[in-house]
Amino acid sequence: MDWISNLVGVLLDWVQQLGYMGIMLGLMIEIIPSEIVLAYGGYLVHLGHINFIGAVFFGTVGGVIAQLFIYWIGRYGGRPILEKYGKYILIQKKHIDASEAWFQKYGPGVIFTARFIPVARHAISVPAGIAKMPVGKFLLLTTLAVIPWSVLFVYLGMLLGEQWQHVDEKAGPYIMPILLGALALLIVYLVVKSFSNRRKGGA
Repeated sequence: MDWISNLVGVLLDWVQQLGYMGIMLGLMIEIIPSEIVLAYGGYLVHLGHINFIGAVFFGTVGGVIAQLFIYWIGRYGGRPILEKYGKYILIQKKHIDASEAWFQKYGPGVIFTARFIPVARHAISVPAGIAKMPVGKFLLLTTLAVIPWSVLFVYLGMLLGEQWQHVDEKAGPYIMPILLGALALLIVYLVVKSFSNRRKGGA
């Protein structure tokens, strides 16, 4: 596993050299988890190399583009391609299974909520692509989810400073309220959708 640690080290050095673009590209290629890239971006904010707003902005752009890429693979390549090659972008079969179950049960609105669920977070774009969800709607829901995710981990990386590697330990208490809020929004979405469908049925 040493080669993985070495690869992560090289990529983070690359992020430091490129600054904002490094954060964006690091999230786009999805070789290492987004929270690691964002927390390291927060560490760079702590050092004064970049500013918080810029780190969040480019982190959001990179995160959305990464998910759009997975969406297009799902739309034009389908599940077999992702099952075969998904491991290279941190997506395993179990992730695809979970995200498909969520998407089928809750519909397109889950694109927002699932971003905060560890098992489904990286793969929820797959069923959206397979179902040919409208790109505009997909981008809107994805962006709304990626923004708080970027803000949280850049902030924690900035707060932790030299200890930014321990971001996973510090993130738990923050993620739970976000998850509960996302679930509440999903419930509202389902209620509104159900009410709308009943009205259409009655009409």
